[in-house]
Amino acid sequence: MVEGLLQGRGAVVTGAAQGIGLAIARVFCAQGARVVIGDRDADAARAAADTLTAEGGTAVAAGCDVTVPEDVDALVRTCVDAFGALDVFVNNAGITRDATLRKMSLDDFEAVVDVHLKGTWLGLRAASLVMREQGHGAIVNISSLSGKIGLPGQTNYSAAKAGIVGMTKAAAKELGHLGVRVNAVQPGLIRTPMTEAMRPDIWEAKEREVPLQRAGEPSEVANAVLFLASDLSSYITGSVVEVTGGRGM
Repeated sequence: MVEGLLQGRGAVVTGAAQGIGLAIARVFCAQGARVVIGDRDADAARAAADTLTAEGGTAVAAGCDVTVPEDVDALVRTCVDAFGALDVFVNNAGITRDATLRKMSLDDFEAVVDVHLKGTWLGLRAASLVMREQGHGAIVNISSLSGKIGLPGQTNYSAAKAGIVGMTKAAAKELGHLGVRVNAVQPGLIRTPMTEAMRPDIWEAKEREVPLQRAGEPSEVANAVLFLASDLSSYITGSVVEVTGGRGM
């Protein structure tokens, strides 16, 4: 891998205290970025930032509920104040509240849509206001394979993740002439604490659906995000990169 792809750039990753978000932040730090770890769990965010700093990276933590506009605005200001610019913003924060249509509550539907769709919109808006003044920037939104093919028990999650794709394309058309690129990544079956909590038989069945015959690793999603955040993708905007091992194609 080419080194220093994000050297000296200021980056924000939401939901970065663990899982895919932490993997993204780690790859960014390894590539020279200075990263703000945003997470609703402020203590976990600080622990993640301390870990990345101990590994030789530059990272600071910020508590942030992505559904609260003031929190998201403060997250952006943290990056600008600490590092002098906001070059990359990754909308990664997410939750699940899976249930069938018959059993899903309105609260569970709204909670998932709020975090994923509203949260991504708030991050996109706040980041773009800074980036358009700078004349450059890269925003990466984390969608999901569920948003492409739909999955049973995830009418809330599938709808929100599909909405992120439409939002990404609309924003890319609005912001392209200002030097701001907006892209999305759709992970498939990725090995995280959440997915590994599945029953072994269900996990094995899902792996068999993947042409590469295995689950992906968080670092493999992070590498795709790195590509879209860096100048390697300088002529790419409004695109959706699938990191699925071929599942759902």
